[in-house]
Order: sequence, then C-alpha cells, then structure tokens
Amino acid sequence: MPEASSKAFYVTTPIYYVNDAPHIGHAYTTVVTDFIARWHRQRQEPVWFLTGTDEHGQKVLRTAEANGVDARTWADRLVENSWKPVLETIDASNDDFIRTTEPRHVERVKEFIQGLHDAGEIYEGTYEGAYCVACEEYKQPGDLIEGTGEFEGQQLCPIHTRPVEILSEKNYFFRMSDYTDRLLAFYDENPDFVQPESARNEVYSFVKQGLQDLSISRSTFDWGVTIPWNESHVIYVWIDALLNYATAVGYGADEAKFAQTWPADIHFVGKDILRFHAVIWPAMLMAAGVPLPKKVFAHGWLLVGGEKMSKSKLTGISPEQITGTFGSDAFRYYFLRAIAFGNDGSFSWEDIAARYQAELANGLGNLASRVSAMVGKYFGGTLPEPGTATEAENALAEVARRATADADAAVDRVAPHDALAAVWTLVEAANGYITEQQPWAVAKDESQRERLATILYSSAEALRALAVLLNAAMPKASARLWDSLGAEAGLGRLAEQPLSSAGDWGRLPAGAQVTKGDALFPRLELD
Repeated sequence: MPEASSKAFYVTTPIYYVNDAPHIGHAYTTVVTDFIARWHRQRQEPVWFLTGTDEHGQKVLRTAEANGVDARTWADRLVENSWKPVLETIDASNDDFIRTTEPRHVERVKEFIQGLHDAGEIYEGTYEGAYCVACEEYKQPGDLIEGTGEFEGQQLCPIHTRPVEILSEKNYFFRMSDYTDRLLAFYDENPDFVQPESARNEVYSFVKQGLQDLSISRSTFDWGVTIPWNESHVIYVWIDALLNYATAVGYGADEAKFAQTWPADIHFVGKDILRFHAVIWPAMLMAAGVPLPKKVFAHGWLLVGGEKMSKSKLTGISPEQITGTFGSDAFRYYFLRAIAFGNDGSFSWEDIAARYQAELANGLGNLASRVSAMVGKYFGGTLPEPGTATEAENALAEVARRATADADAAVDRVAPHDALAAVWTLVEAANGYITEQQPWAVAKDESQRERLATILYSSAEALRALAVLLNAAMPKASARLWDSLGAEAGLGRLAEQPLSSAGDWGRLPAGAQVTKGDALFPRLELD
C-alpha cells in the first residue's frame, strides 16, 4: 500500500461470476483496467488495482449442481484453474484478488447490512416479479421482450434472450425509492460520475422515472451470505458483490488502509451491469454514509460474428487461444487499440493478424530491429554522441513531446484507443525519419560521421520514449526494448521513468550499450 499521507489511485474491474471460465470479453475489461493502473504507476503515483470473483447466487449454484458438485467446490475449482491463471496469461498487474466467499468480505457484508437495518433502511415485505437468473435481477415489465420460436408466448430477458422466472417470496427490502432525488442531485453535481455520456443518459433517465424499493434477500436457496438477524435468508447477490470494492480495501476492518484507498477512482464495468453500479451501489453507500466512488465507466460489448461474447452461443473465445499465437503484448495492444472504449467492438482473427503484421511486426518491431542493428554495425553497439540537431531532429522531438501529452490526456478521459493512436504517431514518425535520413547511405561518407551519429542517436531516443509510453500497454515488449537500448545503466529501471518526461528529448545517455536481441514481434506464418 502507499504511504499513509498519499491517497492511492484506486481502480477496479467488476468481480466476475464463476459460472464458467473466462473468455476474451472478461479479459478485455481486465486489460483496459490494467492499462489504466499501469499508466498511473508510470506517472509515479501510488496505485491500487483490484479484481476478483463473485461466487454466490442462484446462477453459480445451478451451474455447480449441473456439473455434479457443490457450489464451494465449483467456485474453488474455477478460481484456481481458470480465473487466477488468466491474469498471468494477459499480464495483469492487480494488487489484490478478492473472492466474495472470503471471511474478510463475508463478515463486513453482514455488518453493513446490519447497519442499514438498524438505521431503518431495511424492512420486510413480499415481492412477486419476473426474475432473470443469468442477470440475478428482477426485471420490470418494460424491460422484457416477447419470445419467438421455441420461446413463443414467453417473456424473455433482453440481454440473455432466455425466459424469465416468475417468483414470489417474502423478502427484506432496501428503501431505495427514498434515494431517487438524492441520486439525481448527485448526477447533476457530478456529471462525469457515469461515463460515457450515453451511459450517463441511460442511468439518469432510468432514475428519473422513480426508483422502487429493492428486494435484498432470497429465501429459496442458501448459497450466499446469510442475513444476520434471520439466517433463513441470504443477501441478494448484487448487494453482496458490490460491497467487494469496499471490503477489499479495509472497510470496517482497517481504517488506515480504507482511508488511503477509498473512494474508488474508477469502477470499470460492462454496460449490462451498469445500473447495479451507477444506481444501487451509490444508493447503498449514501444510506451507510460512505463516500461515493468518483467514476463508473461502462464499456460496450465485445462482439464475435455480430453477437455478444457468450459460451452458450459458442462465441466464447479463451484468451489463451489468442496469446498462444500472437503473445500477450499483441493481445493487449489489439484490444486497447482496435476498439473505441465505451462502444461495442468486434473481434476477428483476420483483424488481429493484420494489425500484428502491419503495426507491431512491420511498425514497432522493425523500427527497433533497424536501429539496434545499425548502432551495432556502425558504432560497435555503443550509442554515439549526437552532433548538431537539424530541422529533422527537432521535428521528431516535437512528435515525441506531442505524443506524450496527447496520450496522457487520452488516458485522463479513459480513451486507451486514442492514447495508443497518439503514441503510434511517434512509431510512424521515427520510421519515416530513418527512411528520409538514410543512415546506410550517410555511413558511406566518412566525413558525415557526426551526422550518422546524430541520426542513430535520435532514432534510439525515439525508442527510449516509446519504451516508456508503451510500458502500460505492452509490458514485456517494452522491457525488452529498454534492455536492448542499455537504458537502465544510465536512467534506471523502466518502471521508474516518469511519464511526464517521456517526451523530453535527449535523455538517453550517449555511451549506452545497444544490443540486438530477438525480434520484438516475430513475423508469423498464419493460415
């Protein structure tokens, strides 16, 4: 954790259901969250990055039963064999991994609910309505769609296109209707709380219609956190799950840690769980007198063949299927660059292969290979002292400065696609610079030795800036690039390089030992 005097930049993924193994839709959310966390660390800020798993509820229970095991066994198996390993597959740098079955979470959830009950925020009542088990949510009549084909005459969940179940049970309710006006006032005072704007508009319109009290317990199954004053009920899975963001950083247990971390700076969520995070979660916190998070950012769906990623529809692709061919850096780069964050995005094997070859192998990889090879050939691998800069060097330096500023600004507005597009202007400018300056031709004239030194130094300096700027997106390739430039001896570890000075020209010390290793992005023979 950061020092007591400094508030960490706290960023979270949603905690993922353990009803199945992760697919690239889950990995996409985690990669974006990881990129934002790494970028802030590169700014030399204290950061806390949380991810984890949501393990209670009817959906997990039914999945476990369908697989012939109890819910705890199922959750343990999925977490250890699938969810934790995928974090290594995609190079996630999370500081913590929370499971909603852990005592540190369960005990705090009980205390939180007891506190709301004691404050008169919870009452007993009866609820009947249409329930989607996959969403773990009661649906309003206006949310449902008419079934066709095999579901003719039935009401369907619009997200999962499966029939809802009509449930009636005696539950406990949270007085969420009391928070309609308070939430609207909060949205007005904090217009950036829900992002992007389309998501904010959806949430605002939903709340403006007036909120209903929320059923927060179930009595028809027992896989969940029990209600403290009535253990025949378990707490509604979303109430349980949302509290992970607070319990993981010490809520109710470690005041110092909680003060250093909370409130969360960004909760990243998929748009299908937006209302839980932007309506129920802030209402819960208001009721408990806990500060609200600063931002909830809902991204679009990841589509394959025009359909939302889904194992049941055979569109679920595991991250390993992609990293096994292209590597984790290319996986991360593709999903950060190819999709305008906040919108729906499509994945195709053809697109990732094309971007890999054009942008990574032929773009960044070829640039690094050419520069290290020429420093080795013409200066024995020792980075030369540059001579007087010309207009060409000044222009390249300006691209580096502008790329740094533009990428940093893009991260602040949570636009990783724009951040990488800004960084790539430097990749393209450096490749263009080498093509125009033709160092291989200059090398033939011994009287142009100083000019050759200037060209190769400037090319290496562009790579130095790129290693810093790309470290959040492609940590393995950036580390190898930093090593090949011999930068650590003169500048220190890559992680210690402040982003604010990435675009400052002339930082790489002359005399650095430049080496040509294996290609950053080997050319692939793809079918």
